[in-house]
Amino acid sequence: MRLEIRGMEKLSFRERQVVALKEIGYSNERVARRLKLSASTVATLFNRARNKGYEVVMIIPGDQLGLFGPDEDEEEQGS
Repeated sequence: MRLEIRGMEKLSFRERQVVALKEIGYSNERVARRLKLSASTVATLFNRARNKGYEVVMIIPGDQLGLFGPDEDEEEQGS
């Protein structure tokens, strides 16, 4: 799985760090511990980033979802 943050050029380095961790489900407290910040600073950075606008896209290969098998290409070519 890959996480892509579109519009991240608008964000500061710290905002990018906070966004990445928050978007994968970390709580403010967990982000704060990881980045050695206070939870209120994390909340402020996250809100500031949201106001600047960004879009998170999660890229998950189909094989990780069990949607495509190794014979998929052969079946399509035979049709």
